[in-house]
This record gives sequence, structure tokens and C-alpha cells, in this order.
Amino acid sequence: MSLKLFEGFKFTHMTTPVHRMDPRPKFLIALTIFIMSLLSMNILVLLTLFLVQIPIIYVAKSFHRWLNSIKAGAMLASLIFIMNFITGSTLVFSLTMTLRFLVLMSAFSLFFMTTSPDDLGLALEKMGLPYMLSFTFTTAVRLVPTVALEAQTIIDAQRSRGLELDKGGLVNRVRKYIPILIPLIVSAIRRSTELAEALESRAFGVTQKRESLTVLKMKQSDYLVAATVFLTLLIGVYIQISISLPNFDNNITMPPIWQFWDQLKEQITMII
Repeated sequence: MSLKLFEGFKFTHMTTPVHRMDPRPKFLIALTIFIMSLLSMNILVLLTLFLVQIPIIYVAKSFHRWLNSIKAGAMLASLIFIMNFITGSTLVFSLTMTLRFLVLMSAFSLFFMTTSPDDLGLALEKMGLPYMLSFTFTTAVRLVPTVALEAQTIIDAQRSRGLELDKGGLVNRVRKYIPILIPLIVSAIRRSTELAEALESRAFGVTQKRESLTVLKMKQSDYLVAATVFLTLLIGVYIQISISLPNFDNNITMPPIWQFWDQLKEQITMII
């Protein structure tokens, strides 16, 4: 699996409207896509959830990094498809599970690419999460790209010494990664020890009541985005529960498309 997978989860400072947005509406967008993708087993719904993110990623000027991350995650997606298909699942079900993985990966990639860890920590505190937990989470978010970069450095160093990672069978390839994992683990332990010593030297955790230098304030546009996304979530959940969407699974007869529209009209009439 390529380390380019982590490019889609690394924050880069930019001045796009998506980057300037408060973290809470962006988290609501990711959460809405997460909930809808778990509730739905319809391949058209999942495809819509995937495609609707692309314009937002374009506005955030992060399409290239997002695409690299999706390409790197294609190996995992292929594995999900193969494992579902060979265990007796239908072709449509296997494609659905694969697409669901890509949707979830894309949603959280969009969130982390456009949200600063500092803003994320402030948002978590605003949402009532204890500072210790929010600091731990944001520190982990910061360290993931750093560890990925260090792993790439170790891989390049080992390849310069003649280590061939792309040759041989599956078992041999796994064994060849041992000279990479051992120094990476040692480096991660050393880094965590240095971080713990730095926190202790600054008396971390002594003061219970903290005041942040920066205060998050949602703008009118943020409230509008949050309200629109929340309304979309309610409509999506209602449609998923109350209306039979067309299903293209080989084992299930697909209802006529006009039957779907008739059910939708009946539901709207009942609400009115």
C-alpha cells in the first residue's frame, strides 16, 4: 500500500472558503456522509455521496492530493471487493461495500485536509470534550503524516542498501518489511518519549481551567451550511426509512422506477 494514502489526511494552510469554514459544519458534513453511507445499501446513493464531495474538494484546491489518496486506497478497496465476492456475495453487494469504503475514506479525507489540528482541538473543546482527550486526539492527527513521512524515508534508505520490496511472493514481501517496521517503531517510541518529557517540563495538566488564545466563532455562512447539511441528513434518513429505493442487486427484483416516484408523492402528500 502506497504511503500516498496519507496525503489525503494532511492539513495544508490555504485561503479557500472551505479552509476558512468553522470545523463544526465541516465535521457535520463528514458525519452526514458517514451516517448516510452506513444506512444505505443502494449503489446509486453511495455513488451520489461520493460524487457530491468532488466539487467541495475542487473549491478547497485539494483535488490532486485527494486523488492520490484515493488511488493509494484502491488496493484496500480491491481487497474489500475480492473478499466479499469470493465469500459468496453478489457482484452488486461487493461493489456496494467497496464504494462505501471509498465514500467514508473520501469524507474524512476532505475534513482533515481542510481542518487545522488547532481548530479541531478548539472545536472538540467547544463540543464539551475534556481538554486531555482533545489534545490526545489532535496530537495523533499531527503525528500520522509525520510518521508516514518518516516511514517513506526509511523505505528509501533501505532501498538504497539493496532491499527490493516489490519482488518475490506475498510471504517474502511481508518479511522484507521487517527492516522497515523495526526502526519505525523505535523512532515512534523515541518521539513519544520526547513529547512526554516536553509536556512534563511545561507542567502539562496542572492548570484545570484553561483559556485559549484563539476563540472559534461561527459566521452566518457557517450556520447556513450547518442548517443545510442537517436538513439534508433528516431528509436522507427519512427517505431511507420510509421509501423503497430502486435496488440493483441480482437477488432482489428491482421495482419499477415509477413505483419509487409514486411512493415519494404519497409520502409528500401525507406530510402536507
